Amino acid sequence: MNHRKKQNSRPPGTRTPYNNGDSTLKIKVLLVDDEEQFVNTLAQRLEAREFVVDTALEGERGLVILKNKDMDVVILDVLMPGLSGIDTLREIKKLRPLTEVIMLTGHATVETAIEGMKLGAYDYLLKPTEIEDLVAKITKGHARQAEHEDRIRQATVAKIAQKGGW
Repeated sequence: MNHRKKQNSRPPGTRTPYNNGDSTLKIKVLLVDDEEQFVNTLAQRLEAREFVVDTALEGERGLVILKNKDMDVVILDVLMPGLSGIDTLREIKKLRPLTEVIMLTGHATVETAIEGMKLGAYDYLLKPTEIEDLVAKITKGHARQAEHEDRIRQATVAKIAQKGGW
């Protein structure tokens, strides 16, 4: 008799959302915050709402993840040791310009919010935030990203068609 435990074929922290198992439709979220307990709790709450979540406890690690994985939305703490949230945002936008970033902080200033938005942040929320507000922002950010990608695809197809490539 075989008593081996069945292995889950999906990576830890991933669950199938309301899309009949089609992994291409999952909203992929990266949480970057230096508060480990906050990150773990928020990741669990988002996974329970069917998001695929990766986490990083520092900006540098978040950038490594983004170099290796496509993420739809990044939830980014503003105040972190090492690479700050604003500096991390700058690098995210160089690396993945279409990835939407939601700045999240317990220490908000109007200046930081303005700077983040100028650098391309999609939105800005204060800690603690209601999970449903954050889910709504993530969903809207993902829709905005998908719309931008679709426009780029359409422009590329139109350009190819104009050159007679079809």
